[in-house]
Amino acid sequence: MIELKDVSKRFGSRTAVDALSLRVPHGEIYGLLGRNGAGKSTAIGMMLGQVWPTKGSLRICGHCVLTQRQMALRKVGAIFESPAFYDYLSGRRNLEILSSYTERTEARRIAEVVDWVGLGGRENSKVRTYSHGMRARLALAQALLPNPELLILDEPSDGLDPEGIHEMRLTIQRLKRELGLTILLSSHLLNEVEQLCTRICVLNKGAKVFEGTLEETRRSGRWVHLVVGDWFKAIQSLEGAGLISGHRDGRFVSMVPDVDTSQLVCALVSAGIKVHEIAPEEESLETFYLGLMEERQGHVSGESTQAAPTPN
Repeated sequence: MIELKDVSKRFGSRTAVDALSLRVPHGEIYGLLGRNGAGKSTAIGMMLGQVWPTKGSLRICGHCVLTQRQMALRKVGAIFESPAFYDYLSGRRNLEILSSYTERTEARRIAEVVDWVGLGGRENSKVRTYSHGMRARLALAQALLPNPELLILDEPSDGLDPEGIHEMRLTIQRLKRELGLTILLSSHLLNEVEQLCTRICVLNKGAKVFEGTLEETRRSGRWVHLVVGDWFKAIQSLEGAGLISGHRDGRFVSMVPDVDTSQLVCALVSAGIKVHEIAPEEESLETFYLGLMEERQGHVSGESTQAAPTPN
């Protein structure tokens, strides 16, 4: 449904997206993750033909976005950035006007999507009376008007309270289950992504640092919760022995492949360091993501250190 090959976008001297390639298969909920400024919104803007890439190719629903934009986006619905509505008009009237910008939508279809997103009974109220959650539902209704096969949702739960986030999650799951939609979901809410997505792509400073299934993120976990008498001495000892590849938060270490916890304990005891507790950390998307960001930060710091000139 979505295929990007070696896509880059530069704004002057700044690279927002760097040689990004990804593929979103039909029928999946695909998560796009990364910090603020990682390039998620720029990537989505290019997919929707609103941002022109510096180089690379983008295909949506089998069509080139750059040369066949109308065909590529004909069956695409999207929530991108902050949806703007006419507050002094009703929700229904907003949908009528917004849909007319592309092609006229029948009243029956508008009523159908209003009911589908749970706005039935409030569609004739002015939008200025809507809660933030209701505005999010109205935005989703707008995205569903063209009867899409692909939904692209940029931070659909942004600003919602816990109840609203829960309701949005259930709605997205229904879209996948009952309508068979393919969904690209950009979010910084890792818990929501873990409950919704089957596959993810992680961006860091515009570059892809991971793409794979949620199951692969769990298999990749090598983090261990470690409580010792002297943390800094323990890290120096374990790094010197080549047993760990990273550490974080003053209590977690990442073991290198083929190393187990017994080897860590032996090395620490041999170094005269008391071990109070050691246990594999329960693997989650949050654990994987934070570890990945830690590794990238360490990689960049290492490069900076190597590149720094030696003082005279």
